[in-house]
Amino acid sequence: MLSGMSGRTCPSPAQRLAYIGGATLPPSMSEWVLADLTGPGATRRYLTRILLPIIPVLSLLLLLPGPLWMGLAMMALLYLPLIYFTIALMYVYRRHRLLQHGLDPALADADVRARGAAERLAYERKHGRA
Repeated sequence: MLSGMSGRTCPSPAQRLAYIGGATLPPSMSEWVLADLTGPGATRRYLTRILLPIIPVLSLLLLLPGPLWMGLAMMALLYLPLIYFTIALMYVYRRHRLLQHGLDPALADADVRARGAAERLAYERKHGRA
């Protein structure tokens, strides 16, 4: 199956589920993996894949006997650290997935480095260093 925009090979639904679960895709899909991990919306996809599937599991805490606020508090005690560590480890996760697919891990923050280089160049031009 081909994507209409860039013509890169996309995974099938089964491959996509396996990929989300941590499996490695074939080398022919490297471009898709790179776009998934570093392209527009990569942060949103990463957070969605980790933070949404756990909500039904945490909702089981609401079935424990006791007031509703206690179940919600137990959910929050587990969910808030999950949010924190998910955001904190995003860069590590991207580098790992890029390495897992045989791609350069430096691509994980290429956009940040490019933006920084552009800002530095603008600064040097403004203040006479370039």
